[in-house]
Amino acid sequence: MDKINKVNEKERILKLLKQVKDGSMSPDDALLNLQTMPFENLGHTNVDYHRGLRQGFGEVIYGQNKTSKQIQDITLSMLNKGLSNIIVTRIRRSTVNLLTQKKIDLEYHSIAKLAIVKRNNKIKLKGSVVIASGGTSDIPVCEEAAITSEVLGSHVTRLYDVGVAGLHRLLLQYNIFAKSRVIIVVAGMEGALPSIIGGLVSCPVIAVPTSVGYGANFNGLCALLTMLNSCTNGISVVNIDNGFGAGYIANRINKMESVK
Repeated sequence: MDKINKVNEKERILKLLKQVKDGSMSPDDALLNLQTMPFENLGHTNVDYHRGLRQGFGEVIYGQNKTSKQIQDITLSMLNKGLSNIIVTRIRRSTVNLLTQKKIDLEYHSIAKLAIVKRNNKIKLKGSVVIASGGTSDIPVCEEAAITSEVLGSHVTRLYDVGVAGLHRLLLQYNIFAKSRVIIVVAGMEGALPSIIGGLVSCPVIAVPTSVGYGANFNGLCALLTMLNSCTNGISVVNIDNGFGAGYIANRINKMESVK
């Protein structure tokens, strides 16, 4: 079945190229067709093979609530299409064990609960993404953001446990913050750290609230509202515990040509 799909895909692309050559289709229309195909219905998932063409990076597998078999099917289908650097977020150890048994080449990061299938280690890391955490308890979310940015090709600097309870720790790192292109600030409790860092730097700041905190933290809602209501300019906010989303956005900002 996979060989048939590969043949059909090549035939479709070859047909498009011939139509461009003979003038029956414009290059722009051909590009639009390439950007909207192909995908494959696995029964439980429609796998988008051309997301990399449209967005610059392939489809990312969100592992939470997916069965190990579903993740295995999706991963194998993407590998069969020649894709690499496949990110699987929120993946369970049992699923990692299954994929390993199937001889799938993967790199697992247990703290971030993130796996990279067929990682390309030859990608040259560029720019400067800094990730700061309020406390050690925020590190799992930080690592999800950090590894995501690194796989996408950004150079990442980690500054952990520099929260507002000891501002001297933060101020000692000012030179690093000042040279960064984008900063991800991860914090739970009351979520004040992004406002402080945002007031010190000229680059964009991505705030990530975490569910770390005591009862009135409301599983991250308190930190989220604090970040959304920040009076510091240049701060954007992602959802609670969404390290992946922050890492993805940070990479895009880091690689913008207009950023010096």
